[in-house]
Amino acid sequence: MDPIPAPRGSTSPVPISRHIAGPRGLRYYRDYNLIAWQPRGVLDDVMLDEIAKWVTEVEKELMSFNRFLDFSELTSIAIRHSHVFEFAQKRAAQFVGHPVRAGLFCEDWIGFGIARLYESLMENTPIQARAFRNRTLAGEWLGVPPDVLTLKDEPIPHDRLVWNSVLKGASA
Repeated sequence: MDPIPAPRGSTSPVPISRHIAGPRGLRYYRDYNLIAWQPRGVLDDVMLDEIAKWVTEVEKELMSFNRFLDFSELTSIAIRHSHVFEFAQKRAAQFVGHPVRAGLFCEDWIGFGIARLYESLMENTPIQARAFRNRTLAGEWLGVPPDVLTLKDEPIPHDRLVWNSVLKGASA
């Protein structure tokens, strides 16, 4: 997949992403083997369960991919700490495959704290989670240009048949 031209003033090309089945805004960057999502609204137990559901579903088709969650569009956080523990335990137990990276971005201190909690809970698991307050550092850690993590490119709409061919290409 060829990258689209770089935005003005940018030195990094922004690859075309593709919307994939799941919550609104879920996208796949094949060139970087990255699934990214920017949830909106309230981060609560229900949204956390939604994250687990789509990640598990995508893992069934594409075993090993890095993840990026951008919490900058959350309006509030109303999550039980115990649910974060349960979520982490369940994810560690469910995950089968090669080690992957999960970058969690949030400039808000509360959201960043939740991300750091998850990071610590995922230590010594194949899901290497890391919390970030800086997109450039997150991009370096995930191996993608920081422009990609702005999630500002125009994704190609989701198409189940096309998605299946993308997955076949990614696993080749």
